[in-house]
Amino acid sequence: MRKQQKHEGPTGAIVSGTPVYGSPVIGSPVVTGSPAATAKLSSDLGTAAPEDDAPAATPTRELPSAPPLYEASAPPYAGSPPAAYASSVLHIDREAVAGPPAAKKPHIKLQNRKCQDIVFLILFIAFGIGFMIESSFGFNKGEPRRLVYGLDYLGNTCGDKKASVNLESFDVRYWQNPNQVYKSGVLSNPFNLGDARSICLQDCPIPNPTNLTWVCDYPQGPINLTMADWASRNYDYFDLLTPTQKNSSTNLTGPCYPVLFQSENFFWSCQLEASPSNETLKLWTDIGGVSINSGNVIVQVVQKALSEPTTVVKRYVADLGRAWPVLVVCGGIAPLLLSVTWLIVVRYFAGTITWLTVILLNIFMLLVTVFFYIKAGWIGKDAVLVVVGSGATNALSASTSEQNHLKIVAVIMTILVVVVVLITLVMLKRVVIAVAVIKVAGKAIGAIPSLIIYPIIPFIIVAVFLIYWVAALLYLASAGSVVQNTCNNSCAAYDLQLQAITENNCCGYSLHHSKNIAWAIVYHIFGMFWITQFINACCLTTIAGAIAAYYWARGETMELGWAPVLSSAKRVVHYSLGSMALGSLLVASIEMVRFIMEFIQKRLKLLEMAPGGCCLSILFCCAQCCLGCIEWTIKFINRNAYIVIATSGKGFCRAAGKATELIVTNILRVGAVNIIGDLILFLGKVCVSLACALFSFLMLDTHKYKDGHSQVSSPLFPVLFCWGIGYITAGIFFAVVEMAIDTILLSFCIDAEEHNGNAMFAPPLLTDTLSSHARCQEAAEAARVLKKQQRVASRK
Repeated sequence: MRKQQKHEGPTGAIVSGTPVYGSPVIGSPVVTGSPAATAKLSSDLGTAAPEDDAPAATPTRELPSAPPLYEASAPPYAGSPPAAYASSVLHIDREAVAGPPAAKKPHIKLQNRKCQDIVFLILFIAFGIGFMIESSFGFNKGEPRRLVYGLDYLGNTCGDKKASVNLESFDVRYWQNPNQVYKSGVLSNPFNLGDARSICLQDCPIPNPTNLTWVCDYPQGPINLTMADWASRNYDYFDLLTPTQKNSSTNLTGPCYPVLFQSENFFWSCQLEASPSNETLKLWTDIGGVSINSGNVIVQVVQKALSEPTTVVKRYVADLGRAWPVLVVCGGIAPLLLSVTWLIVVRYFAGTITWLTVILLNIFMLLVTVFFYIKAGWIGKDAVLVVVGSGATNALSASTSEQNHLKIVAVIMTILVVVVVLITLVMLKRVVIAVAVIKVAGKAIGAIPSLIIYPIIPFIIVAVFLIYWVAALLYLASAGSVVQNTCNNSCAAYDLQLQAITENNCCGYSLHHSKNIAWAIVYHIFGMFWITQFINACCLTTIAGAIAAYYWARGETMELGWAPVLSSAKRVVHYSLGSMALGSLLVASIEMVRFIMEFIQKRLKLLEMAPGGCCLSILFCCAQCCLGCIEWTIKFINRNAYIVIATSGKGFCRAAGKATELIVTNILRVGAVNIIGDLILFLGKVCVSLACALFSFLMLDTHKYKDGHSQVSSPLFPVLFCWGIGYITAGIFFAVVEMAIDTILLSFCIDAEEHNGNAMFAPPLLTDTLSSHARCQEAAEAARVLKKQQRVASRK
């Protein structure tokens, strides 16, 4: 038998040197040539060899060997009728014409790659350097205690052991002069509450109805007491004062001030009651004290100061620092364990876990909504005792504004519950399709077990980054200069150092932020968006590279190498970091615009309440809706672009164009299946995040976070933070299945495009699912056309 010549054939037509049965590619090489070769082929196929006088078969070329990536462990025609296979081979051979066909590029380009989008990688590195600089500035200049505990009459932060006096255990602010508090509430008076004399105590003082008590300034000058002695005397050293100092104290100019009003610790500030008791007031007048102003103005001015939007935001941000164990458990460990468990279970019980996800989502949505109703005060003890237990019905010591915020969130959650229930009812018939697609993704994950463990790496990176980001945000928000206010000689106080009454140093202190700090905070927020999206992009592209290798190897694990995930990650780091930076920059920009729009809307809230303000509200809602659609579209295009980048090494723009072309071309074939699968996974992520929110509610409802140094002003912000971090964490792990589905479907489109509409490498389960879905669509379309024709005929 003469030696045959080897020629390259079209990509996908040959697997392990064997012709693919049923391949529609015209001109594919086949194994024939001489009568002996034909006889050997017939013998292999179990058919009779042609007689000697029969015309010899047309000489053709020998099969070339395909690249190792496409090799399969079994011939693609296994199980096909041998005669049919031979007929197909001879038919394709007769169709072959002179000249070798043009060779196609490999499906996963491993050689001749080059670095893409380098400019954006340089921009990202420069941005990262700036991010570190502004964070370092915050750590150097900031003091997070300022966000909550306030400043005393010396400009010290309550609870700061590094202050001019050691205030480590003195973290409650108390206003000493009730007349100054009253004066700050009079609209015609320019005096502000920030200028009223305040001091840091361990707890709010209690008036004595039988013996007048005092709160004196920190022991300084001639007062020879330590801070511990001062605290043990209940802040009272009136008996140590000189007659002049006592006379000054009865005039409410210090250094001691009477405790006349009952007060209560309200967010680490002592909230005075509207009027003093008759007993203490009589004790005060008996020693010749000046007249005391009282009334609801005192209560209102303190509540107003503690309920201002900036104060509330600072208090909410500070809650994150005090509730850090909750954030670690419910925002880190819980979503990690739930997500890994979900990935392991979906590998073996795809159908069960899909239905369980849908059911648990509705349950968790309902439970979280009930908890918000409890905290908002809309549900009493008897209504929820059998659901959440007696411990959840304890009243939350929050102000009216905090309760209003909880009520708003409760209403939003109610709307979301209704929407989720409706979506669940609509999706019931389509979940079967999602189950089949998830099963295919589960097989791919099972073939590459390292995909289950791999998300832990980006999870750790994201967790460390977010911890650093939150800490830097706390320090940035509290950075600035502590400056004494100007009172225009509207106050006077006794100075123990000078041993005289002075009008120069009696004003309060406030924290002043420069414009540079404001811009640094904006830069910091954008950094969170861009860096997290960059990490997410690298993670998605790595997963896509491993899954694509699985698809084009026909699931043959021997051809994937010992570490397909590591190989894919090396290609991403070596060639495609610039593309990751560009793709993540687009998403981060849209997210930042949405954040700024939301901030502007809150700043213009008063205008929305004015006549005609509804038009402004509608405008903001429309803008947010449009931006949300744009963000979803960009994320969808990015995800598919990352798949093309992982397989071909293209730049971001070219990859996005190619991915969009494939999706548009095959929208009817795989679009609905992709959307249904992604929707199920989205529900799974929401389910995990809601579980984290529920766990955080339960932890914050314990005694530890209701009083003492770990007390939180409201559970709202820690719960929402755990919800958001839980969703991000779940998204990292669920991205494995999500990208497996998207990569397999996009590879299916590439496969079909290269083989004239027939995907030669697709798993049978995927082919059957898509075919069944297509038949259902065709039947539904035919039924609609028939009904339309019947209506037209009935009119005639």
